[in-house]
Formats: sequence, C-alpha cells, structure tokens
Amino acid sequence: MIRKILVAAVVATPLFASPAVWAADLGKEDSCKYQGQVMAAVQQARLDRVPEDKVEETILASNPEWPANFSKAIPQLTVHVYQMKRGDLKNYDLGAVFEAQCVENWDAIQDMKNGMAGN
Repeated sequence: MIRKILVAAVVATPLFASPAVWAADLGKEDSCKYQGQVMAAVQQARLDRVPEDKVEETILASNPEWPANFSKAIPQLTVHVYQMKRGDLKNYDLGAVFEAQCVENWDAIQDMKNGMAGN
C-alpha cells in the first residue's frame, strides 16, 4: 500500500512543479506543508465518502488555508487517492507522507521547476 502512496506522490510532483502552482515562490517548509495539506484534504474527502466529482468543490467550500494556487492539484490528486481502497487509507497519513516526500525531493523538484520555466 505504501508503494501506491509513494507512486501517487511522485506522479503528482509535476503538478506542484508547474509554474501555476509555484506562482507564490515559497520556501521548502511552507510549500511542502501546503502540498501535504492538499493531499490530506483529498484523503479526508475520500474517507468522508465525498463523490469523486465533488471533491474539489467540497474542499474549496471549506476555505482551505493554503494559497489558492495549490488547489490546482486537487483534481490530479483525487484521481490517485480515489483509486485506493478506503480501508487502506485509514492506515496512512497521506499528507505527512506527501510532505516528507516533498522535503526529501526538494532539490529535484526545484530543478524540474526551473527546467519547466526555461531557466
């Protein structure tokens, strides 16, 4: 199961490396914290049985505290989280895993971001 989580995190990383999401150039700690919060919100929506097509709407209606540009990743993360069994999701904190992956891979993410921006 943890392997699926890590795959989802790696697959979603390009979303967070895109210029749209990085518009507010934050430091590693803040950026990774917000990314973890987005993942945790999607996981909680799945655990709360929110229909997949209502996840983004439901999360945004809760007025999340992360910068708005991070919300652009919700649809992609939803696809991956909703492929997992709800029972499996009860055993993992995807937000914490995602945040840790972000911190661990920060330099590679920055290289990807700069490459996408043409720097």
